[in-house]
Amino acid sequence: MFDTIAGSLLIMGMRICDVSIGTMRTILIVQGKKYLAGITGFFEVLIWVLAIRFIFQHLDNYANLLGYATGFALGNILGITLEQKIGFGFVQLNIISKHYTDRIADTLRKSKYGVTILPGEGSAGGVSIIIVIIARKYQKKVIRLVESVDKEAFITVQHSLPYRGFIHGARK
Repeated sequence: MFDTIAGSLLIMGMRICDVSIGTMRTILIVQGKKYLAGITGFFEVLIWVLAIRFIFQHLDNYANLLGYATGFALGNILGITLEQKIGFGFVQLNIISKHYTDRIADTLRKSKYGVTILPGEGSAGGVSIIIVIIARKYQKKVIRLVESVDKEAFITVQHSLPYRGFIHGARK
């Protein structure tokens, strides 16, 4: 009985690891980091092969299948959670404020973030669009800064893949 439970927990642990690594690998691929993606892919597949080997050696144990499926589900959750904490890559924040564009821009610039302001046209007339491109790990901090000035600001977040030029985080 202990072997049955230990085996299914082992498989679940391996699946949590390989799926979490797979999530990171996918993000690295999207960001064009091919060598890091290759290295993570190596470990992802190595762990997966070990897990599937164990399952095939113990096909009579249905708890292993449950461990496999549970590990897959938990691995997705853990992988996404880890990636959100690490914050790979860059994002572009587009901010529209009805009355506080200059105050938001000044607040962000005082915090050492690069800010670009573009004119725009909304249904009620002219607006200004504040654009900030930052490392994703600063996203929550920058949004908190914007909301400290205008809780009603319209904010969109887009993934950004810088092509050329200098992108920085907060200039400290």
